[in-house]
This record gives sequence, structure tokens and C-alpha cells, in this order.
Amino acid sequence: MKKILVTGANGQLGRELQILAAQHPAFEFIFADRSVLPIDDQQAISDFFALHQPAWCINCAAYTAVDKAESDKENAFRINGDAPGWLATACRTADARLIHISTDYVFPGNSATPLKENDTTGPINVYGASKLEGERRALEQYPDGTLIIRTSWVYSEYGNNFVKTMIKLMKARPAINVVADQFGSPTYAADLAAAILHIVDAPRFIPGIFHYSDEGRISWYDFAVAIKGRIESACAVNPIPTSEFPTPATRPSFSLLDKTLIRHTYGLSIPDWQASLDICLFRLLSNDAFTRS
Repeated sequence: MKKILVTGANGQLGRELQILAAQHPAFEFIFADRSVLPIDDQQAISDFFALHQPAWCINCAAYTAVDKAESDKENAFRINGDAPGWLATACRTADARLIHISTDYVFPGNSATPLKENDTTGPINVYGASKLEGERRALEQYPDGTLIIRTSWVYSEYGNNFVKTMIKLMKARPAINVVADQFGSPTYAADLAAAILHIVDAPRFIPGIFHYSDEGRISWYDFAVAIKGRIESACAVNPIPTSEFPTPATRPSFSLLDKTLIRHTYGLSIPDWQASLDICLFRLLSNDAFTRS
């Protein structure tokens, strides 16, 4: 039975992979959070691979505090930049495949058309720069065995994300302001998890960089309005420009990803963001602990 190592097991994507693992009995999953495998420790990675000998590593672990990264560059680059290279080296030694999760933030956000895998990168914040460095190091160490998935606007029932934040704010406030001039497409973590396991099950592994998000083009404001309508909130949602919502880290204004390559290469059927939001909200609002919070 082949082993699949999932790092960052308690994050949004890791939790969704735990749910789907039962549907893949041909694999033995090893779910490792930071307490089990700190990916910023090169020796720990080497020792873990030597002990468990995984056939696949799905790296969901990352430094995701985008604003904090501006003042914590060393840690961001160690986790997002150095660690993927160490994981790629360990995978190469173990003859394993690496699936590494990256981000739309590797782009400057000034495109007018959906971003393709070979479009020019140019991060505008530390987080994006650290993730781009991770891509570079992983492909440098193990080009034939590394598949990178760039994704965007990830949300789920787990962890901290835009959907959960909006629901809580809409319950607590009569009105909220949401940025209306940043565009992209949300990604339901459950959809991304299913896509990853579809790749693992594929008859042929094709490495390289691929883009994945749910289908559609919206702004953060559009996303908030959709959430408001589905939960039937009375909270007013007001559109504002990015200039009225300053943050330590600059955000790209355009993050829409072109999914043609991953769709054709791996035969993926990608859900529309609205259908996936409906599923997430049903699951989330069925959780009594969340609705009481």
C-alpha cells in the first residue's frame, strides 16, 4: 500500500484531505501537522522520509499570515521558500512525487486576462515572494517529480478565511465595507483536495506548474454579497476601493487564474464558485458550534 504524506494536516486543505482519504483505500495516508513534522527543520524532514518512505508528499503547510510576513520575512522565507526545496530533495531521494501548493500572489496583479502558468511573475509582497522562491527551489531540486498547484482565495469550514469572517461580521454589525476592485475566483478547499487526489489517481504523472481555482470571476465585494444573500443577512455590504482599506501587505488587483492546462492535462471538471459556496455554507451552518459563536 503506497503512502501519502500530507503536511500542514490541520489547515484548510489538510482537513479536507482527511475527509476524502477514506475514499482512497489503496493509499495509506500520513497526516502530519507541525507537531509531527515541522517542515522548517531540514533534518526532521530527512528523518521522517527515511522512517516512513512515502510515495507521495502533498505539501499543504505554509506561512499564510500575509500581512505579518512583511515584518517576519525570515520565517516566511524559511517555511515558504526553503522548506519546499527540502521536501523536494527528500522526495527525490525516496523516489516519491511532490505536490506543492502555491498561490496567485506570485503575480503582480496587473493582468487584464486570466493568468497562465507561463505568464511573468512578480510578487508585490513578502508572502508572494516567499512562495515564488518555494516554487523555484522545489523545481530546481526535483523537476521530474514536482507538481506545483497555484491557487487563490481558499476557504472552507475550517481555519480562518473570508467566508467565515464575513458570516461573523454580518451577524455582529449593521454594515461592513468590502474591497470591490480586487478580482479573482474563490477556491473551496474541498474542491482543491478532490483535484489533488484526482491527480494522484491519474494513470500518468505529469510534473510542472498548474493553476487551479473554482470557475468564475468576481471581486471580494461580489463574494461578500453572495454570502449575505445566502445567509439572508440584514447587514449592509458597501463596496470600497483598495485605497480605503490599507494593509501592511499590498494585494494584487487581479488574480484570476487560467485553468486550461490542468483541465486538459488531468481531465479535471472544475466546479463553479457559486455551487461550491452553497455546499460550504450548508456544511458550515449545519455546525452548531459555529452558528453559536
